[in-house]
Parts: sequence; C-alpha cells; structure tokens
Amino acid sequence: MDLDGASAATTVLDLPVRGRWLVQNSPADRVPSHGTEAFGSSHAIDLVPVDAGGRSGRWSWRTALATERPEVFHGFGAAVLAPVDGTVVDVHDGEPDHEARRSQLLLVGYLLTQGRRVRAGAAGIAGNHVVLSLGDGGPVVLLAHLRRGSIRVAVGDAVRAGDVLAQCGNSGNSTQPHLHLQVSSSTRWEQARGLPMAFRHPVDGRPWLPRNGDIMDA
Repeated sequence: MDLDGASAATTVLDLPVRGRWLVQNSPADRVPSHGTEAFGSSHAIDLVPVDAGGRSGRWSWRTALATERPEVFHGFGAAVLAPVDGTVVDVHDGEPDHEARRSQLLLVGYLLTQGRRVRAGAAGIAGNHVVLSLGDGGPVVLLAHLRRGSIRVAVGDAVRAGDVLAQCGNSGNSTQPHLHLQVSSSTRWEQARGLPMAFRHPVDGRPWLPRNGDIMDA
C-alpha cells in the first residue's frame, strides 16, 4: 500500500527486521488492526518471520494437535532493530517464551484465557518489550513479544535506527514467534491512543504499509 500522501501525523519508520517476514493484522486492511483500541494498539502491525517457502516453522503432527516449542520456528531469536532514532523509555524482560499454538483446537482454548492476560497489563499482553520515545512528548514506539533475556538496551539509552534492540520471541499474548509493532501517544497504556504509522520502502524509501498476507524481504 503506497502512502505518497501520508500526513505529517503518520510516523514513518525504518523496517525493524531483516530477512523474510509475513505481515498479519495490518492497519492497511482495517483499523483497529487488532480489533481493539485498547493499549494504544489501533494501528499496530504483526510481523512473522518465515522461510523461503513462506512457512513460519516446520510442520509436524504437533502443528495440528499439540503445542510446539518456540525454538522450532524459523525466526525465533531473529534480530529486532530500532526502527527510528529515539530514547528508551521502558523495558520489560523476564516473561517466558511459552509454547506456540498453531492448532485450531488449541487456539480456541487460548482465546478463553485472554482476559487473564489483559488483567496482567502490559506485561501480560506485550510480554518482554522495549518502548522508544521520539521526543519529550512522544509519540512512542512499542516493540513486543521479545525473547526473554535478549534485550540489549536500558531505560535512558539513546538509540539510532538500525541498532539491535533484542531478539524475536514468543512472550506475552503471542501464539507463535513474531514481532508486534505499534506507535502510540504515550506509555500510559490505559489512556494511550494508537497513531498511524508507515515504513520506508526498502527499495525507494517511499512511505509504504504492507497488507495482510504480504511477504516482505527486508
């Protein structure tokens, strides 16, 4: 989705990943992209690391009937990069990278526990995460579901776009390893508003937002 007419209110980011990634829950297709305005997530996007064939992980009998270890997924541990120059204003680590669920049967059961994760707040939903502020008054960029123990930055650090922040994981409200990215008005998540975002296209630098199901090479 080209955004040549992107407004000044749209935050344009560098891609926070390298390699091949599948796009899910893109605000290019609908807003709110995740079906909710909660936690400033109305314009969030999910990026799932995949192999050359577009698969997030090797299929086995466990894919259909059971949980799967996050380590069997293609991008578990892939580098997550700062998408913009900014200051680290929040870091949370220590949440486990839990078993992944691609089985439709198990996903139904997982949805029934969603309320518990919401009540746990940002840690329950975002898992291990880093938040960058673009200025004293925001906006802020949240990178979530990071691998436990992989975060390389601390609150107060100044980072440049392209710096390695952490690794892709499966913590928080995540059914398989992926990166959740959003731009929000503040870190007061109960009140935060989701804000429009776009990426710089890796070829020509124009503002661009991939759609659901797109596979992008970063």
